[in-house]
Amino acid sequence: MKKNTIAIASDHAGFELKEQLAQELQQLGFETHDLGPASTESVDYPDYANVLCEWVLKQPDGKGVLICGSGIGMSMAANRHKGIRAALVHSGLEATLTRKHNNANVLCLGARIIGIEVAKDAVKQFVTTGFEGGRHVKRIEKLG
Repeated sequence: MKKNTIAIASDHAGFELKEQLAQELQQLGFETHDLGPASTESVDYPDYANVLCEWVLKQPDGKGVLICGSGIGMSMAANRHKGIRAALVHSGLEATLTRKHNNANVLCLGARIIGIEVAKDAVKQFVTTGFEGGRHVKRIEKLG
């Protein structure tokens, strides 16, 4: 059976956390599709958000993780894509709720804001929690 693949990308500020979370995802049994960057050299976050969102939209039930310094820029860039529901979270509970209630398909994290253990928990909750459906479906449909 093929493992589920989760795309992951960052900007320079999120590079180190991206590397750690990619390992965490692999330990959880997921393959990671690292969309860059390959170092801490300065890059523009929208470029990486756009590539990841295009990848997620092409995959059945695709999911991705985006990381920048605050998480705000990545979430803004990602949510410009029709069909992407990117959520900036600061806890595992928020990651759980955004999957259950919002069917988020992109998790955004702020490397300068969130600690590694909380980030690991948020990623774990994001990739292991399903969408509840039901009353939430009509709300998701209103997002377009």
